[in-house]
Amino acid sequence: MPVKTAKFLTLCALTLYSLAAISQDKPSPRLTQIQANKAVRVCIWPDYYSITYRNPKTLALSGVDIDMANELVKDLGVGVQFVDSSFAKLIDDLTQDRCDVAMFAIGITPSRQEKLRFTKPHLASDIYAVVSKTNRRMKDWSDIDKPESLVAVAKGTLHEPIMKEKLKAAKLLVLDTPFAREQEVQAGRADVFMTDYPYSQRFLANADWARLISPPGPYHITSYAYAVAPGDDAWLARLNTFVAAVKQDGRLRAAAKRHRLEPIVAP
Repeated sequence: MPVKTAKFLTLCALTLYSLAAISQDKPSPRLTQIQANKAVRVCIWPDYYSITYRNPKTLALSGVDIDMANELVKDLGVGVQFVDSSFAKLIDDLTQDRCDVAMFAIGITPSRQEKLRFTKPHLASDIYAVVSKTNRRMKDWSDIDKPESLVAVAKGTLHEPIMKEKLKAAKLLVLDTPFAREQEVQAGRADVFMTDYPYSQRFLANADWARLISPPGPYHITSYAYAVAPGDDAWLARLNTFVAAVKQDGRLRAAAKRHRLEPIVAP
């Protein structure tokens, strides 16, 4: 996209934010605090491949939402402070003011919507199953929900409530960490673990013992967004303006392409 066009689209988005801000009864206390501190505290899950991943050797952060966080603070003219979080700690970290925004592809679920506020979605993913190549019984998606199957999910992820609802015959195993679910499948103590598109792609690239089972059609597509604590509509409006801007000027799609997530960019 030409630079002049990108700048024009970003200007349009910022104008929309200005109009939205005028309609607010009061300015954003969160944004005022951010400007005073000269930094945005961004909650991330550092084990989320292609989203907010910390390389264990170099400690460098990478992923589409690391890129987007850097773009956000650039737009705001402040710095960034990344705060380690997880899906299990997400609500507490936001509502107890440990971070200003959570940016690690948060799945929008009813239980989270009761406690948090979400921006417009920037990604959307279906659910996938990862199995061991040595598991001969698990051939396709129809083999998952059977009485003899043991399905692993990570506690606090969106897969926990979804699979509780979806599974009719298989037994669900809820584990404390994503690593625990992977270990159970690799060791043969569980048949499959459920995950999303970003995690599955990077995981399979680094685990030669595993293979992917995709649903034959849409199974349960979840929209991903950024999350904030309730109570500051102006801050949420500013983040929505940012999401609209990065979609319009191509920054989101370019970042998604870098991290091989272009197929799940939300319209």
